[in-house]
This record gives sequence, C-alpha cells and structure tokens, in this order.
Amino acid sequence: MIDPRIEMLGMLTHRLERLSVDSIWARRASGLRGSLIKALSAAEAGQPPTAELLDMLIERSFEILSKAAREIPDREQA
Repeated sequence: MIDPRIEMLGMLTHRLERLSVDSIWARRASGLRGSLIKALSAAEAGQPPTAELLDMLIERSFEILSKAAREIPDREQA
C-alpha cells in the first residue's frame, strides 16, 4: 500500500511545475521541487522518507502554492 503522502508529493510536484515563470514563487519553488523529486525517487527505490520530512515537504508546497495563487489577478476586477 502506497502512503497517501507519497501520492500527494507527485501531485504537488506537478502543480509547482505549472507556476508562471514570471512569479517569484516559481523561482522559490524550484528547490522545493527538487526535494520533492528526490523524496519520490527514494520512495520508488523502497526507501521512503520519514513521515516528518513528508509532512514538511507537503506543508511547504502548499504554502508556496497559496502565496502564488494570491498573485493571480482577479478576472472580474480586470
């Protein structure tokens, strides 16, 4: 059985990749994406990261995605 946090890392990696390159958050997310990919690779190799590391990576990913979302202009006010 796959840890749902590992599956979450895959989804977050994909979402972080889709941030606009013009966003300051995309640049900050690049290092985090590397950590997510490393954790995913370790899990695939049968050496999953600790629960604490997974939780930290997930929390940090959501923080960056939330901050990046605040930069998206409201279409109704444009």
